Amino acid sequence: MKTIDFYSNKVVTKPWGYEYVIYNNKRKLAVTFLKINHGHKTSLHCHPQKKTGFIILSGKAQVQIGIYKKNKKNFSSLSRLVFRAGLFHSLKAVSKRGLYALEFETPYNKKDLVRFEDSYGRQKKHYEGKKFTKNIDSSFLKFKDPKIGKKNNYIFNDLNISIEVTKNLKSLTKKDDRSTCAILNGNLKDNGGQDVIAYGEIIKTSTLRILSDKFKIKKPLTILKVSKKN
Repeated sequence: MKTIDFYSNKVVTKPWGYEYVIYNNKRKLAVTFLKINHGHKTSLHCHPQKKTGFIILSGKAQVQIGIYKKNKKNFSSLSRLVFRAGLFHSLKAVSKRGLYALEFETPYNKKDLVRFEDSYGRQKKHYEGKKFTKNIDSSFLKFKDPKIGKKNNYIFNDLNISIEVTKNLKSLTKKDDRSTCAILNGNLKDNGGQDVIAYGEIIKTSTLRILSDKFKIKKPLTILKVSKKN
């Protein structure tokens, strides 16, 4: 898919800041790094065909869920958000240093976008095209898949970010309030072969550990974990 190849290596300039694809699993899933400047917000938009989720990395986000302005709530670092396909949502940076977040989209399709309203006059416009992009250089963080049984580690501000491919989650603790996980590939299944959790899910680390005691890993899990530095 040409869209995937194009946006995988571009920084996209937005009126509220910028974003770029920091990781992708072909057409299955993409992880996008967002920087939203103080006082700015994304359009109130939805994705008709894909599920989206967020992990807040730094700063405070005011999130509107649905089309009614009263449905707003603030979220801080390590907060987890998941939106079903078709649910309108918007993120605003209310902290002075802005907002940094990871966005997870399943499947990977940047053109799956409908805007309800926008502070920058983009209601009827599609996702930003070539003139709003530039090539990623070495100063931008990019995630890579490790080999099975190995872990790639990254640092962002006061956070540790790791990506691991594993068949065993025994190393995860059942009591962990300082980290959160996202599944980038693989799944947990019940005895009937149904998915209990699969790629694209964002979940509390301790919850993932408890589920792994009850259900089977049918395919090695690629797990992104975000945690506070000790």
